[in-house]
Amino acid sequence: MFLVAFACAAAEALTLDEAISLAKDKLPSYRASMVKVKSTAALYKATLGPYFPSVDVSSYQKKLYTTIGEFGAGGYELTLSYTLYDGGKRRANRNIAWLTLDTDKQELRKSLIELEYSVKVAYYTAIAKLGILDQREKQLQYAEKDHSIAQGRHKYGIARLSDVLQASVRLEQARINVIEAKGDFKKAFSEFNSLVGRPLNVQYDITGLLDTKGDLPDVGRLVEAALKRPEIKQAENSFKIAENNKSIALSAFYPVLSLSSTYTKTTGGGQVIFSPEEKTAGVIATWNLFELGKFFRQSSAGFEKVVSREKLDDVKRKVVLDTNKAYEDFITAYGKLDLAGQQLRYAEHNYSQAFKEYKAGKSDMLSLVQAEGLLADAEEQLINAKLNLVTGRAMLERVAAVETLELLRPGTTTAALKGL
Repeated sequence: MFLVAFACAAAEALTLDEAISLAKDKLPSYRASMVKVKSTAALYKATLGPYFPSVDVSSYQKKLYTTIGEFGAGGYELTLSYTLYDGGKRRANRNIAWLTLDTDKQELRKSLIELEYSVKVAYYTAIAKLGILDQREKQLQYAEKDHSIAQGRHKYGIARLSDVLQASVRLEQARINVIEAKGDFKKAFSEFNSLVGRPLNVQYDITGLLDTKGDLPDVGRLVEAALKRPEIKQAENSFKIAENNKSIALSAFYPVLSLSSTYTKTTGGGQVIFSPEEKTAGVIATWNLFELGKFFRQSSAGFEKVVSREKLDDVKRKVVLDTNKAYEDFITAYGKLDLAGQQLRYAEHNYSQAFKEYKAGKSDMLSLVQAEGLLADAEEQLINAKLNLVTGRAMLERVAAVETLELLRPGTTTAALKGL
């Protein structure tokens, strides 16, 4: 692993945890998910309405034209109604509202998982790009040193002009590589700034560690955790919603019982109004004996339940597959890291030997340039191998929906998993 610290502006160092905290406060997509949960929670509370009485007030003014004359009349009506039984429709609607709320909560959790993954990748990528920039600047120094020696040897007639030209070509390429590395680093830092809600072109201290230590996770624990991902919970909720929709369709085959009480007060109207004040109360039963559409709606609700079950199974299949693919990618990155380190050691020894041999006149500039190029590639390959490993770990944490893989160690209870 390697530690990177740089200061581009007067600002305090930003850790990964602080970056994730900033992203939670600033990232619009995550904030929108939070507001969506509040909106759905209000709709869930609204489903309590059918369980409470409904009170309606109406008033009117009208003109009566009768055979005995014209009369003005007015009045108001107060109605109190309450549903005693509706075949389970209101209960099913409340269940659906609760499941919808839970689905939006899972969407918020999924947003948090994606946020953490994006910040981790952007954070580690910025560190890696800075490391590559640092290595390319070192390679530029090597190229300048090789070029200077080639010029000196050519000045005294020890080396050919072609050696100087080859060293010049490598020197210019090294300068181009530095320019590219600077651009890649700025783009990586801009992406990171975008996630944490800071100006894209403002650079500041960032301290990070491409930590390649850690044990290999157990694939069984990974799959177990992944099967609790928000997507699976959302699919389960969809299946339960389909069940409740079927209950709503069945409610059409049952009577609706309601209690109604009305008070009516009428003024004016002369002799036409026989009862200026009226009070009524009663139980109303409504039962639809036949309506063709409800039979087909019931059938459709049954099919939708089957569709939801199949979709749930498919989501589980994809989650298990993605988990295994991410695990294999992590194993591959884990294996390549040691080889990249070994290759760098060989490249360093090769360059050192080629440099000594060229200074002693035992080899040509082409061999030295090739050795220096291999060293540059090996150094960048090691940094990329470290980056692939830490981002591979971040991907495993994403598919398992945990903050860190340490939570999946034996002995850790599933209650410690994030979001459960």
